[in-house]
Amino acid sequence: MGLKRFFGWQAWAGILLVLLSAILYYADFMIFHKVSETLYYLLGSLAFMPLEVLLVTIILHQLLVSREKSARLEKLNMVIGAFFSEMGTPLLTLFSDYDPCLEEIKKELVVQHNWTDREFSSIRRRLKKYDYSVDIKKFDLQGLKTFLVDKRGFMLRLIENPNLLEHEAFTDLLWAVFHFTEELASRKSLIDLPHSDLKHLENDVKRVYVLLVWQWLDYMKHLKENYPHLFSLAIRMNPFDETASPIVSA
Repeated sequence: MGLKRFFGWQAWAGILLVLLSAILYYADFMIFHKVSETLYYLLGSLAFMPLEVLLVTIILHQLLVSREKSARLEKLNMVIGAFFSEMGTPLLTLFSDYDPCLEEIKKELVVQHNWTDREFSSIRRRLKKYDYSVDIKKFDLQGLKTFLVDKRGFMLRLIENPNLLEHEAFTDLLWAVFHFTEELASRKSLIDLPHSDLKHLENDVKRVYVLLVWQWLDYMKHLKENYPHLFSLAIRMNPFDETASPIVSA
């Protein structure tokens, strides 16, 4: 079984090509009887082989790998877009509505059409210092539970996507949301929970909130650079903008 696996079609193709090369060199010698010239061209070909390996095996291979990776990331950004359309944006809207400190950064999160990399980098630095918090006592936990449990199948399909291996941050976000969903689903009642349990759930919400904001900002930057029409809609549906509306006003 081991030998059979070793001698796959690639190995047989390699052996065939070597034999074909030997036959052609032998034919060249038999026809022209010029050993020195045959050896000259043979050594010349061998001398060029390291450069050929460099060009074909290393450089070309890296270009193909880079192109394939870009294609996978592009597909993943489509998955991220589906996530925000389906549940990411509604969750951000909910969490930000009950963030008592949101006024500190609210205006900065209202992304504009003319933002450059400088604006995105600036808000990133600002978010690193921001103390994310939510007042979970104001949440409709039962409504949130229903919403998340209904989306559990959708999240499972996202987690099964092999392209997630290319995006650790988004994978962490999905697992955080999935964990919070399971926390809510495992409680038969969400009424009159003890303070310690509410605090535990609040920490879970905060974890999701932080990852959501960061991923949302990255996704907005991606849309700005690649899909202006989608970026326009994303701006009009900004979860941090109380006046947000899909309607295009004059």
